[in-house]
Amino acid sequence: MRAWSVLAAAGLALGSAVQAAQSPLVVGYYAGWLKNQTAGVDLQKYTHINVAFGVPDASGHIGFPDKFSLQQAVAEIHGAKAKALLSLGGWTGSSQMSTIVKSQIASNALIAEIVNHVASNGFDGIDIDWEYPGRPGNTCNVVDAANDTPNLLRFLQQLRTTLDARFGSGSKLITMAVSTTPFAVNGTPLTDVSPFAKVTDFINVMIYDINGIWMDQTGPNAPLYYEDGKGTAASFATAIKAWTKAGWPASKLNVGLPFYGRSVTTEGNMLDDRDNQYQALTKVLPKGDSEDTVTTDTCANTTGVSGIWMYRHLRDEGVLSGPTTAAKPWVRSWDMITHTPWLFNPTTKQYITYDDVDSIKSKVEYAASMGVAGVMVWSLYMDYQSELLNVIHTWGTSTKGIADGAQCSSDGLVSCRDYDGVTSTYFVCDHGKWQQFSCHPTTVCFSNGARSLYCGWREN
Repeated sequence: MRAWSVLAAAGLALGSAVQAAQSPLVVGYYAGWLKNQTAGVDLQKYTHINVAFGVPDASGHIGFPDKFSLQQAVAEIHGAKAKALLSLGGWTGSSQMSTIVKSQIASNALIAEIVNHVASNGFDGIDIDWEYPGRPGNTCNVVDAANDTPNLLRFLQQLRTTLDARFGSGSKLITMAVSTTPFAVNGTPLTDVSPFAKVTDFINVMIYDINGIWMDQTGPNAPLYYEDGKGTAASFATAIKAWTKAGWPASKLNVGLPFYGRSVTTEGNMLDDRDNQYQALTKVLPKGDSEDTVTTDTCANTTGVSGIWMYRHLRDEGVLSGPTTAAKPWVRSWDMITHTPWLFNPTTKQYITYDDVDSIKSKVEYAASMGVAGVMVWSLYMDYQSELLNVIHTWGTSTKGIADGAQCSSDGLVSCRDYDGVTSTYFVCDHGKWQQFSCHPTTVCFSNGARSLYCGWREN
């Protein structure tokens, strides 16, 4: 099928129009190493909380590097009327997942331990956070590009059968944290992931860490859309479309929202070109917030800080004076294409890409319009007085505010009125004003980014 420009003719739909959910799933991660920071976190605003992380070894035994009481964590979560899941893996805890799922003995052992922890601690299910099947993750990870993905499916099928037999059909949840593109075999993403969906309750798509110190230029950590030819060609929008196009039901998909940002040091003064978020960076990684300490990655053989800024520390350590205002000498800018804010300090030449109430609002509106189940947050400790969390709970109440004749920032920007596949109305920024247009009455507006739209037919 061919998609046509909105300024040309109507094409065939590559997306689908769906009913926006009014009550989203809100999944948060309860990180064991931050367990003392739950004070002030409104756990009742989450529907599911993943206790992280249990780390499986090659034999299938689950260890817990961060010492804390699983039963106490579950009791706290259940006290907030949320479901509690045990999360296995994570960035540094996925090293042996490939080894386990290729061995029936190790798979049996891991499943037995999962059942034991669910039963003895009262968990409502299990979250598999393998980063990543068939793809490189942390340097120490075992990777089998050809077999990880089919082995994972067999493991999930066995896990589903075992949990159902032990606790009752469907009574315990199986969820996964996944990459922005579907599971791969020999580097190629699957075109049909529906067999995984049949044995899984939902996935949490990690749509962040898109750009960072590993790039040659600055760029957004978690863009709603990506800008052609700049940064990594991945975004919130492309991740949703990639998974649903491969057969994952939108109703079983949660989209990831980072409650943190990343900092780097730039070569020049980014304020000389504030319309350009992509500028040369140095490999001198600055210290992030007050909790960013020097650590050693034994896999990568590196020692240093991460450059991470939790949103709450941007607010309480004097970088942001308000939800959308920077404290001097920091300057806040807004990228209309990626729908992300960024901060720059001309004195230190530090750049911070992060999410705030405006960018979260854009993502929540888009996600609701696409009919996904809800959101996943990394992590629930990183908010400031529930500022970001409260935005999530505006789900289904779009306030885009674009109107014919209203001011716009950059000629050539385009926007569907109600995000993908909802209505036929769209806008084009021309001479600083939004100009309203409409697709053919039988078609609706779909977005390929802030500078590319097309009109297409709804799919049934």
